[in-house]
Formats: sequence, C-alpha cells, structure tokens
Amino acid sequence: MASVLTRLLGFNSLDQAEDIVQDTLLKAMSVWRYKGIPENPSAWLYTVAKRKAIDTLRQQKIQAHHHTQISTALQSEWTLSTTVHKMFLENEIEDSQLRMIFACCHPSIPYDSQLALTLKTLCGLSVSEIAYSFLTSEETISKRIYRAREKIREEKIDLDAPPPAHIPGRLDAVLHTLYLLFNEGYNSSHATQLIRHDLCEEAMRLCLLLTNNKLTNAPSAKALLSLMCFQVSRSEARMDNDGSIILLKDQDRKKWSSDLIAKGKYFLEISAEGDQLSEYHLEAAIAGCHADAPSFDKTDWLSILKLYDTLSLIRPSAIVEMNKAIALGYGKSAKEGLLVLEKIKELDHHHLYHAAIGDFYLLLGDFVNAQVSYTKALQLTSSPAEKKLLEKKMNLMKEKILNE
Repeated sequence: MASVLTRLLGFNSLDQAEDIVQDTLLKAMSVWRYKGIPENPSAWLYTVAKRKAIDTLRQQKIQAHHHTQISTALQSEWTLSTTVHKMFLENEIEDSQLRMIFACCHPSIPYDSQLALTLKTLCGLSVSEIAYSFLTSEETISKRIYRAREKIREEKIDLDAPPPAHIPGRLDAVLHTLYLLFNEGYNSSHATQLIRHDLCEEAMRLCLLLTNNKLTNAPSAKALLSLMCFQVSRSEARMDNDGSIILLKDQDRKKWSSDLIAKGKYFLEISAEGDQLSEYHLEAAIAGCHADAPSFDKTDWLSILKLYDTLSLIRPSAIVEMNKAIALGYGKSAKEGLLVLEKIKELDHHHLYHAAIGDFYLLLGDFVNAQVSYTKALQLTSSPAEKKLLEKKMNLMKEKILNE
C-alpha cells in the first residue's frame, strides 16, 4: 500500500502515504472489531486505502507533481478513479513496490540510510527489527531514517524510478535490502514469532521479479534467490508442534523440501555464469552444503569453512567470523572453534554468540562455563522460543551431570 500510494501522491510524499496506510489500518481495527474480519482482508484494506488516496488527490490538487506517466490521467475527474483503481491491481502493486525500492536506493542518500529507509517505509519493518538486522541500536537506525528523509527534503531529491541505465548501479542496495528482509523473516527478532513466512515469501517474490528482468537479472540476484530457496526448504523442520525450535542437527531431513532444494541448486548453477562472485554466491553455496548433507555429522564442514574464509574477505563482519568459528569447531575440533569464538568481542551483546560458546563448552565437558554462557544468552533474548531452547539445553546438561 505504501508503495502504490507513494507512486500516486508523488515520490516525495512518503509521510503522506504512510499516514493513509496508518488511517486504513486504524479503520480496520475499528470496523473489524464489530463486524468481524472480512473474507479477503487484503482486498478490504486496499479498497479503503484506494478511496482515501482518491480523496487526498482531489483535496490537495497535487497532480502536477506526479510521475509523468500518470500525470495527464490524474488531471481529469473522469480518469482519476480509474487510474487509481488500476494501480491497485496485483501486477501494478508488484511493479510499484520494486519501483519504489529502486527509487529509495538513491545514490545521493548514504548507503546504510538507503537500506534503513527502504526497510521501514516499503518493507514494513519496525525500527527495532532493522536495528537487530544491523546489529546496532534503535537510536542509530532512527537517526539514519531521519537523516535520509531530511536529505530528500533539503536537497529536493526526486525519488523517482531510475532510468534503465541507472538501474544496475542501484541493484546491490536493492539486493541487500531483500537479503535483510528475508533474514528478518527467517530468523525474526519479533518476540513471539521465530519465523515470519510472510516476509520470506515477499523477499523471494521480489527477488524472483529481479531475475525475470533483463536489467536486473544479474548473477548476484540469482545467487540470492538460490540462498533463499535453500533456507526456506528447511522451514517445516525448524519448529515442532508446540512452537519449540528444532536445531539443525536434530531436524528431520525428510521434511526438507526437495523441490526448493532443487530450485536452490538450479539458481546457484545459473548464477555461476559470468565472472562475478558475490557474498550471496558464497552463502548460497554454504546453504547448499547443508542441503546436500545426509546428516549433521556427515556435513562437509571443511568445505563450509573454506567458503566462510572467502566470505570473510568479501564481506568481513563479526557474524561471518562467528559462523566461521562454528564451522571450524565442527570441522576440526571444538577447542579450536571455541578459542576463535571467544576472541569475537563485538558480539558480546548477541544471544546466539553466547549460545554457540555454551555449545562448545558442553561438547568439551566444561559444564560450569557452559552454564554461564547459556545463562548470559538467556538474558539477552526476548524470544520465548529461544528462551525455551536454552532452558532445554540447560536442563539436559543438568541431567547429564546427575547421571555422571
């Protein structure tokens, strides 16, 4: 809705578009409380938003500022409603969404601010979810979004769809946005939802559109789609019936989707065309190694370690170093993995980091330090599913101690 409305009202009317979306959702909360949720909630929301957009266009007379392709049609009362209605058709919503993502990834806006603005305005993520993605504070993300909007206003940046010649130059930022959107869906920071299938599906849909367009059908786009396919293939095996997390080593691999794994392999294969090697190629190859392994113990950890070595050169980060240390721990020895892990001080505030340290201490039989690490991880997460998993690990460890 935000994408289509911004296209209608003008690409510099992000706040106005968000206000209409907010009003639409508030109306839904009010009406649905008494009349019940309609059979097609999305259609109801789009209809209300469409009507509000028409009213706004009539009242504020902003037709002269619109995209040249629709400005003429919007200047006439006879064609106004028809034009707005057409833009809310499914294919136009898809087109508008990608159009706006490319528009927000404007080179005049700092790169990190591009991503934060797009994730907040067009992807619907909260400031806290974006902060989690960037491993930074909510205050930092709020400042990035504020600075981006101020820059747009002060420099009168035209957030219009870029001409074809400029699209490839913005593709990296667009792919990074979809990568972060997918990650929030796959391993959500939301307190009550570990997996948000809607975000995963949306990121995959938009990435698929990129691979179907000759201007954006780059090897990196295909590799990112490959990664998404491999990751989503495990969705059905990641949680049990009561909402508890099932770790990779304990998952029933028969529940992994062979169709999605096959698609992951297909897109990874065709992404190898050309001489480009992106971070998405390497992450997809790592996910492919997991998909090919008949069991956790038979995973090719040494190949995964080599891939992480290369990834750390292309995209150095604390998360990559953590995953590399984990691969080292399983590929060579828990002691080696633990030594490397404990040197990564940047992740001291991240629960997954302390959980990984606890796992290696447990493998080494050091129950005291394992308990300390799990306790710290427990204090750093707000996810009930993550808390439940950590408590389960601690209880199993206590049973093991008693049995010994």
